[in-house]
Amino acid sequence: MPHHTPLIATIVVGLVLAFALGAVAHRLKASPLVGYLLAGVLMGPFTPGFTGDQALADQLAEIGVILLMFGVGLHFSLNDLLSVRALAIPGAVGQIAIATLLGIALAYTLGWSFGAGLVFGLALSVASTVVLLRALQERRLIETERGRIAVGWLIVEDIAMVLTLVLLPPLAGILKGQAGADFVTLGLPLLLTLGKVIAFVVIMLVIGRRAIPWLLHYVAHTGSRELFRLAVLAIALGVAYGAATLFDVSFALGAFFAGMILSESELSHRAASESLPLRDAFAVLFFISVGMLFDPSIVVKDWAYVLAVLAIIIIGKSAAAYVIVRVFGHSHATALTISASLAQIGEFSFILAGLGVSLALMPDRGRDLILAGAILSILINPFLFVLLDRFLAKPSAAKSDAAKPALAPAAGADGPREPVPVTALTGHIVLVGHGRVGGFISETMQPSGVPMLVIDSDPSHIEQARQQGLEAIEGNAADPEIVAAANLSAARCLLVAIPDAFEGGQVVDQGRKLNPGLVIVARAHSKAEIEHLKKHGATAVVMSEHETAKAMIAGIPSMT
Repeated sequence: MPHHTPLIATIVVGLVLAFALGAVAHRLKASPLVGYLLAGVLMGPFTPGFTGDQALADQLAEIGVILLMFGVGLHFSLNDLLSVRALAIPGAVGQIAIATLLGIALAYTLGWSFGAGLVFGLALSVASTVVLLRALQERRLIETERGRIAVGWLIVEDIAMVLTLVLLPPLAGILKGQAGADFVTLGLPLLLTLGKVIAFVVIMLVIGRRAIPWLLHYVAHTGSRELFRLAVLAIALGVAYGAATLFDVSFALGAFFAGMILSESELSHRAASESLPLRDAFAVLFFISVGMLFDPSIVVKDWAYVLAVLAIIIIGKSAAAYVIVRVFGHSHATALTISASLAQIGEFSFILAGLGVSLALMPDRGRDLILAGAILSILINPFLFVLLDRFLAKPSAAKSDAAKPALAPAAGADGPREPVPVTALTGHIVLVGHGRVGGFISETMQPSGVPMLVIDSDPSHIEQARQQGLEAIEGNAADPEIVAAANLSAARCLLVAIPDAFEGGQVVDQGRKLNPGLVIVARAHSKAEIEHLKKHGATAVVMSEHETAKAMIAGIPSMT
């Protein structure tokens, strides 16, 4: 039986290498993204050993971008997008213009034509969707003002690049000095592109706004979890593919609008959780595909120009974004966050560079410099955010104890990852997880008057708890800082209501270490999970299936 399976080989080798190198990077206190990119470099044609299929890797990476943008759309309403338009539109356009001019200037020193410099500069001006969103999600900034501005800025950049990709072929001759401009070659393609984008948006707002939530509600009522999961993926991928095929809109933009339309449904959080595992896996494949494009030798051969490209991406773009955000009256923290978010380039840069080379507008050397700048800026970007976190934490830490209420969110308005203050509650119940089970517990216990503290990583669950008048901490209860803030040493008991027994075991273990005599009750779905939780120190474990069976048996009429 033949085993020539480039698709399987690319996925398997890529994920295995990404896991191994990502784990090493994490161990060295670096971002796992560094490991994923290095995995791609090892799989590329410029290093010895196994060589993955670049075309297949690019298509798999595109799925990752689609799912990631769909997830962002689920947490980003149309009102959020409109609320930041006053800054996102002029800000993105201004930043693109400044970065493009810097790219043209660098191209001039290389002896390239204006057309080559224009393509080169535009490729350096647009940030990577995946990198930007990963950084914001890790810091729980997506739903903050800074996060909404960054995502809105990104959407404007995507629209600008869609227009660029459509207009570049008809403009290629003019940029090479071969023809004059007229309405047919310039105005018609622009009007056609704008018309398609407007048509797509209108269809999504008029038809999609009704059809997509209705479809998901219909599937949810079937009671089939796998059918619901399949419906979520079908909506995300189907709308993205339809947008690209029928309207020439990017996959990312189409998926974002699908998620944003679905965000108005109460099923949006369930849809987000169902798509999360695939989204993360394919996002890793995106970084692998980028790494495969990188020829490490260019850093040696063209080191001076590589540094110049990096300076445009990390310093030029960031400085432009910082000044623009400050001019519009936003805070120092917001300006720095937007600057760090945009200090890298990614998927649109690769597409634009490839198109520029294929149209003979830009030499191969330009594409190599863009790829080098992309790889190195993606590698550097996580470290920029680490520096930003530390810088913003200094002034905000001094304010947090005096000016903010206890249990402020970990990612506030002025600085991410602020220290979470310890609750003043004593003799309280600590409830981990405020979903269906945790929400029922808090509602049932509230009349008793026993103080309760909720810990949950879902912002919507935290909001529900606070509306009930409960104190709440947003974050993972397995995080030592989060669990320490719950003051378990003075707590009455710890209730672990999250459905994931592995994560629940970590929470139980943390709680037992902090308070050896604490009563800990956890939730499980199987005998193996019961054993796992008890092994980590749970006082009692409730298996929902057993309790349901007991209640049903108790409801049977007496047989005597």
